[in-house]
Amino acid sequence: MSDDNNQDINPDRRRFLGAAAMTLAASKLGMIGAVNAGFVKSGTMFDGANDKPAITSFAPLKQIDAGVLNIGYAEDGPPNGPAVILLHGWPYDIHSFVDVAPLLAAKGYRVIIPYLRGYGTTRFLSSTTVRNAQQSAVAQDVIALMDALKINEAIIGGFDWGARTADIMAVLWPDRCTAIVSVSGYLISNQKANHTPLPPKAELGWWYQYYFATERGERGYAENRRDFNKLIWTIVSPKWNFDDATYNRTAESFDNPDHVAIVIHNYRWRLDLAKGEPRYDQFEAKLATAPVITVPTITIGSDFDGAAADGHPYAKTFSGKYGHRVFTGIGHNVPQESPKAFAQAIIDVDGL
Repeated sequence: MSDDNNQDINPDRRRFLGAAAMTLAASKLGMIGAVNAGFVKSGTMFDGANDKPAITSFAPLKQIDAGVLNIGYAEDGPPNGPAVILLHGWPYDIHSFVDVAPLLAAKGYRVIIPYLRGYGTTRFLSSTTVRNAQQSAVAQDVIALMDALKINEAIIGGFDWGARTADIMAVLWPDRCTAIVSVSGYLISNQKANHTPLPPKAELGWWYQYYFATERGERGYAENRRDFNKLIWTIVSPKWNFDDATYNRTAESFDNPDHVAIVIHNYRWRLDLAKGEPRYDQFEAKLATAPVITVPTITIGSDFDGAAADGHPYAKTFSGKYGHRVFTGIGHNVPQESPKAFAQAIIDVDGL
């Protein structure tokens, strides 16, 4: 596999953010264009003007012991409906799906939205458990949650860490995945590929990973996590006109006592600067082979993905029933910026 192909398939080394997007000028946000929602073939563009979220909130959260965690999660929809598990990333939380959940619940789905380890009300059961955020550990958390809730299989949808987790679950536990929706496509990390330098402009997009690789960065994130993460929101979703109340609702999840440790370990592990746990070695060995995903899948590209938004760089890594959608005018937080279209993708992948 060439370096270019590694860059395309492995998104840990792929980010198409221009230098201008990295400046404070990005804080000038515009109104979002919205997205239409039919099933389409790879490369079809969506553009519209009416996908505006409603003002919604979750019912009281639930907690359940699952694996090494006590997981906090939101739930909506009938308890006997087809299960949908929606997964957030960094620096976000379950509220990325606050407008998606009722749309799916109205269609009869049982929607589960957990806080990942290190976020919100999710806690480690033991103080001695390693605060490990390697990719297969996060994915196994979701399997443990499904086991605890007695869910045999579910549609898995997510973005950022959540999309990576959906991809990993589809590879390691395909029998537990009815189908997946993965924003930005194939996101399984490859530590070896991450050793390969990229052109300077591409490296610029990963500034925060290099910051997190230092002790100064860990301390800086711990002391300034709310301001730091708000900057990330602004940079990666420059057209999203979010207000302070929307951000602050999510920012509370960063007060989790393990949040900093989990975030720092996640990014250091990707660059092979922090060790994982031996019990996940067999999983990581399989994931390092860039395995093809066979379950029905819809991938989503947005403005955040730049040249990869059309999905062509990773289309061949999905061998089952497959569709790709391109959301224009939308940044990284796809389900919160365009909830109707994201919900429709979940419904449509179920139909595959």
